Amino acid sequence: MEDEQSFSDICGGRLALQRRYYSPSCREFCLSCPRLSLRSLTAVTCSVWLAAYGLFTLCENSMVLSAAIFITLVGLLGYLHFVKIDQETLLIIDSLGIQMTSSYASGKESTTFIEMSKVKDIVINEAIYMSAKPRLDCLIEVYRSCQEILAHQKATATGP
Repeated sequence: MEDEQSFSDICGGRLALQRRYYSPSCREFCLSCPRLSLRSLTAVTCSVWLAAYGLFTLCENSMVLSAAIFITLVGLLGYLHFVKIDQETLLIIDSLGIQMTSSYASGKESTTFIEMSKVKDIVINEAIYMSAKPRLDCLIEVYRSCQEILAHQKATATGP
């Protein structure tokens, strides 16, 4: 079973939370962020280059323009590869563990797996990482579902 619900991030942008229920002991959550806006990218690039052109007219040094182009390109690549996350996925299987995957705008993926034997409880740490920046209502939805799976896992582990 799969359903999708829209939430907003802390800046008012749209986030989509897809929930996939494979079984009572296995669920997957996929939080998708909007793609990088070409309008904002163009605005930032133009602002940096106009400031560089202003400095160039004052000091008449062509290195200022070259440095602005270089800084803009390196900054954009760094932002796409290390900061801008398009999608975050949480897969929780009560008999195996928890897998967290972050997909960046550059195509890079970062995956972390935690064995269920090492999980005592789930804490949502969005205040520190602030990657997708969902609001509390979205975090509560994911947290409650994860707690249901942990309760199911504890019930089957202690059952007869």
